[in-house]
Amino acid sequence: MNNSEINAIEMPVAIVTGSARGIGLEIARVLGENGYRIMLSDINEAGLETAKADLIAGDMIVATCVADVSNGEDAEKLTNSTIEAFGRIDLLVNNAGITRDGLIMRMDENAWDLVLKVNLKGAFLMSKAVVRTMLKQKQGAIVNISSVIGLMGNAGQANYAASKAGLIGFTKSFAKEFGRKGIRANAIAPGFINSEMTAVLPDKVKEQMLAQIPMNSFGNPRDVANAVVFLASNKASYITGQVLTVDGGMVMS
Repeated sequence: MNNSEINAIEMPVAIVTGSARGIGLEIARVLGENGYRIMLSDINEAGLETAKADLIAGDMIVATCVADVSNGEDAEKLTNSTIEAFGRIDLLVNNAGITRDGLIMRMDENAWDLVLKVNLKGAFLMSKAVVRTMLKQKQGAIVNISSVIGLMGNAGQANYAASKAGLIGFTKSFAKEFGRKGIRANAIAPGFINSEMTAVLPDKVKEQMLAQIPMNSFGNPRDVANAVVFLASNKASYITGQVLTVDGGMVMS
């Protein structure tokens, strides 16, 4: 075994769900820049391959697995594929999420169920799947990507708000169950982050959102990614069960 192979084995391993593009891809990129081997996962196979090529071009060690995190078998497949590729799991970032916006009076059950299934059940299934490996290692970290909408609610997003608020409750419960085992869990609640999803919003909506942000600017995916790196690191070794808002001061409690 040469030195490069030994160094690769010593590098920590992270799974990032919903990482074919956007915030998930940026989280994976910044983790790679900070010495992680990365398992990218998404339902978008073509997007995953493009993301993989992008990160490999930056000299990062990357594998991919197409998986629907809201499906228990897929969650197990993703976990097993990571072990097969890298031999361990040090960090899980539950980033996969969707929106199906609509006013409560007009929202059908499918829109409610699908958002809760992906955003909340998906995080539960993935956390349950990886924790067995983390218990054997006697260490590990989970970072759940929630939202300020889960803290303050938003008209037309009752399903999304409920899923993200539920994710915060799940994070705290997980932290209490596994803290003594050396496994930490925290949540990040991003505010208005520049992305493909927010780019299509009308200027009037953006102006209204900007007026609520004390720092008078929108965030970038790297702001969220940097927070993930911190919460996963030894610098946050005594932090668990917490919610870190990355929102320019939009929500204060």
